[in-house]
Amino acid sequence: MFTVRRLGVGDRLARSLGCTNAVESMISFARDTTRRVKRWRDGTMVKRWVAARLLNAERNFRRIKGCNDMPVLVAALRSHVHADVTPMCHSQEVA
Repeated sequence: MFTVRRLGVGDRLARSLGCTNAVESMISFARDTTRRVKRWRDGTMVKRWVAARLLNAERNFRRIKGCNDMPVLVAALRSHVHADVTPMCHSQEVA
């Protein structure tokens, strides 16, 4: 929540991203699917079922409030990431 505010996005987008409701809703869709399966063969089967259910649930997702401020968030994240990356000196050798 504090990080989103520090990046300078609008109030509506900051409130939407500061809340975990969207993530919890997505997890709920996946949990409903996995609850019905009685026998899993392997890990790839779990991934396949969950991915299929989330793609199906995607139709029910709504646009987040403040989505018009997303370009501001993306630009702020890019500038933050580029500021944290320090170039390696030529004298250092990679092991």
